[in-house]
Amino acid sequence: MSKIRPDKVATVQEVKSKVDGTSTAVVTEYRGLTVAEISTLRKQLRTLGADYKVFKNTLVLRAITGTTFEPIGQFLQGPTAIAFVEGDVSAVAKALRDFAKESPKLVVKGGVVDGKVLSFKELTALADLPSRDVLLAQLAGLLASPLRTMAGLLKAVPQNFAYGLSALLESKGGHVLPADEKVEEVAETPAGVEEAAPAASDDAAAPVAEVAEETEAPVAEVDAETTEAPVDDAASEPAE
Repeated sequence: MSKIRPDKVATVQEVKSKVDGTSTAVVTEYRGLTVAEISTLRKQLRTLGADYKVFKNTLVLRAITGTTFEPIGQFLQGPTAIAFVEGDVSAVAKALRDFAKESPKLVVKGGVVDGKVLSFKELTALADLPSRDVLLAQLAGLLASPLRTMAGLLKAVPQNFAYGLSALLESKGGHVLPADEKVEEVAETPAGVEEAAPAASDDAAAPVAEVAEETEAPVAEVDAETTEAPVDDAASEPAE
């Protein structure tokens, strides 16, 4: 039994490390593409978070045996290049599809995503989906729409309450609030409620004291006339 050459062992280990580092891969056949075209495609896919590289089919089969990538073995026929995807798989599928339209020699065979095998048609449908960033933006918009509606309803509650309170006060003959007046201002100075009378000042108390003095003086004079005068008259008459 012959030993595997060191370079082949290194290739098997490389594929195993890529399998361990991601759950998505797309298999292509590059027959007829030039080295320059493959290099251009590799650079384009690298910007999308995919590592695109040419591998020997027998070594790939050895590396993926017993893993979730084993189903892609059915696509390993002819000159094979595999894109191991760590980024947005839909963006990678779209880039491969568009490149294949310009260079028909590139054939997209299929792939695997989280252990599920995808055919060429399924990858094409995946390529038609919006990118991950666009989907996240659309989802954020769907979540934000109800929140904006709720915020508008909450804002309308105090305003409607102010209108209702104004109508009630108007029906009771009270002060009518302007349409743009806040409810808090209504609570601070309710219409129709009189303010407490101010405390009596020293100037207001002065006339009361003067009236008291005027009423007490005659009483003292009457007492003097009614008690002292008869005593004096009786003492001045001669005894019989």
